[in-house]
Parts: sequence; structure tokens; C-alpha cells
Amino acid sequence: MLEPSPRPGTSAPEPTATPTVIPVDAENIGPAVYYVAIDDGGARGVRFGCNDSLVPVRGVATPGDPLSVALSRLLETGMPVDSDAALYDALANSSLRYLSGYMSGATVVVNLSGSLRPGGVCDIPRIQAQLTQTIVQASGASRAEIYVNGRTLTEALSVR
Repeated sequence: MLEPSPRPGTSAPEPTATPTVIPVDAENIGPAVYYVAIDDGGARGVRFGCNDSLVPVRGVATPGDPLSVALSRLLETGMPVDSDAALYDALANSSLRYLSGYMSGATVVVNLSGSLRPGGVCDIPRIQAQLTQTIVQASGASRAEIYVNGRTLTEALSVR
């Protein structure tokens, strides 16, 4: 005869429960969206820009094209990022909308509309990294060409 567990939740999960090792492209894991760990020198992700790290954050799976799902999450204003994770969203003050994206060989071409509002000189590489890595990861491409209002991302971010 089996004895009940002394505390709820301490028994081993049934074999049909979520596996402990989940492949990156598993259907129940949404595409990664990238945020910035400011001045952590690459401790939590890829080091870039002003000694920052690029950190992937995965959400729950949502039906639809992974590229549009990822960009919707990244570009949504006021998208909550776990404050305990101490992650920064350089796009928070910008107002961008995903228009379209398509593959051209190994490059994904993405068209956005709206306005970019970097919060300082360090936000320029942060915005570039957040957009580029989120787009490349979601699309499976090896590089991204990003256009904002018909201009390249570099042109759109240039200070005039």
C-alpha cells in the first residue's frame, strides 16, 4: 500500500509532466525576447556596448509566427520585465510597430514603423542589440536588416 506524501508537492512528477530538459524550440516555450543587464560585463549574457549583457527572456508559447510574437512582446509598451532580474528595456520610451518581415537567403528583413527614443548614448547599441538578437533568434536567420519608417536602423538611430 502506498503512503501519501507527507507534504503536498513533494512527490515525483508523473511521466506525462513537463520534462525537465526542454529543447529551445519546444512548442510550449515562446521565442526569446532580449533585454539588457546594464554594466554587468557579460556575466549574464553576451557582452556588448557599454559593458552591458544581452539577456534572453522566454515567455509562454503564443500561437502565431515566432517573429511577430517575439516583436510584439519586445515592442509592447509597458511590457513587464521581472524587476528582480534587474533587466533594462532600451526600447521602453520608443513607440515602434512591427509591419512585416521576410527571409532573403540567410537574412531576415524586418520593417518597423514609429519613433525611436533612446535614453542616452548607451541606448543606441542597446536598441540595436535588443532588436537584432530578438529578430535573428525568432526567425532562425543568421543576420537581420531592420528598417524603421523605410530607413535602416542605423540611420533611424543616428543623432542629427
